[in-house]
Amino acid sequence: MAKTGVFDSDPISMVRAAELKKELQKLVNSIVDHEDYRTETIDQANDTLRALKELRLRSRKAPKQQENVSAAAPSCPEEFKCPLSKELMRDPVILCTGQTYDRPFINKWLEAGNRTCPLTQQVLSHTDLTPNHLIREMISHWCKNQGLEFPDPIHYMDEAGITSSDHDRFLSLLEKLSLALQEQREAAKELRQLTKRTPSFRALFGQSDDAIPQLLSPLSGNKSGTSVHPELQEDVITTLLNLSIHDNNKKRVAETPMVIPLLMEALRGVTIATRANAAATLFTLSALDCNKVLIVKSGALKPLLDLLEEGNPLAMKDVASAIFNLCLVHENRARAVKDGAVRVILNKIREGVLVNELLAVLAMLCSHQGAIIDMEEQGGVPCLLQIIRESSCERSKENCIAILHTICLYDRTKWKEVKDEESSYGTISKLAKDGTSRAKRKANSILERFNRAVNLTHTA
Repeated sequence: MAKTGVFDSDPISMVRAAELKKELQKLVNSIVDHEDYRTETIDQANDTLRALKELRLRSRKAPKQQENVSAAAPSCPEEFKCPLSKELMRDPVILCTGQTYDRPFINKWLEAGNRTCPLTQQVLSHTDLTPNHLIREMISHWCKNQGLEFPDPIHYMDEAGITSSDHDRFLSLLEKLSLALQEQREAAKELRQLTKRTPSFRALFGQSDDAIPQLLSPLSGNKSGTSVHPELQEDVITTLLNLSIHDNNKKRVAETPMVIPLLMEALRGVTIATRANAAATLFTLSALDCNKVLIVKSGALKPLLDLLEEGNPLAMKDVASAIFNLCLVHENRARAVKDGAVRVILNKIREGVLVNELLAVLAMLCSHQGAIIDMEEQGGVPCLLQIIRESSCERSKENCIAILHTICLYDRTKWKEVKDEESSYGTISKLAKDGTSRAKRKANSILERFNRAVNLTHTA
């Protein structure tokens, strides 16, 4: 049997230790394998070793408490275990789908770029995490009955915190962003890596008014008229995405004056990774309603729609998610319609691209009269009827019939298309019989109005 290590009883320390060891191995290999290695690489290796040492010392401080909680987890009630770690939750939080996870593990899932719920596979409308106080109280009560100490969630999260050498490194990297291009590129790349693998580095950006402007200075300080180096832009924008994942940073990031304009510029960047990560950043920031309004007022919808129309598969999901989030605010829908959202979205739906997601956006937009007019001009009704007729996705059918219902209420001339569809395929009648409860209601409403119109015609 393998010997149990100091880190084994604490999953967060285990993850952090694994990250540090991996980074140390990469640095050591770079020194051993290359004759022209940089002295900075040795410094980074020393910093990583010190961080690993400090983490190990902290992990030894309360081994008994950690072992007790870890040992108890397998026998605890299933509802107290995180679906991802399969261990007793210490900081239970609720995802927007209603599922509860332990904060560090769902954070790691989201930080990896996932935009779905691990259990339900639903696409996330936002990535905000809400503390589940009820479950936490139940877990705390259970631990007390078992004679176990249950650690405070704030202390639990701090165990993965940065060291003093980490903080010094952070300040040093920010300073390098004001130097020559080579230093800027090195600093931006390292900040991208640090903010990806270490949540605490993201929190650091929220603790200083100057940190985000310093991060963006290589992009915003380009006064010579020459284009920004593509890799530098990609690394800075990706770092911005990484730190925006931290809930406490969202408002600060969005309200930093240069952020939204630079993200809009990045949506038209040289590399597709830059464009995709700019869209993902806007999606992440738009979790807050105040940010939704700010982003759209800044004019970001048009470049998002342009990127959607371009159709690069690497960027499509994040672009569609960002547009969906922004259109959750009713006032933003008028701007989306004005910017040509209906035409772009209908064309993508006809191409079979993200049909389910884009129909959800279209259903929201159709609360605006301008969207209904655009739907008619773009020949949207036959497209909707075809999806209802041919799709196997109940959610897509539901959104289609909801849009169709709104159109028919607005323009009675569309009854003829409904009549022709019913005569040929009985599409609406089938949905009224076999669809979801919402789809049935909308389909039956259309049929009732259609039959009433027919009866009135016969009576006249």
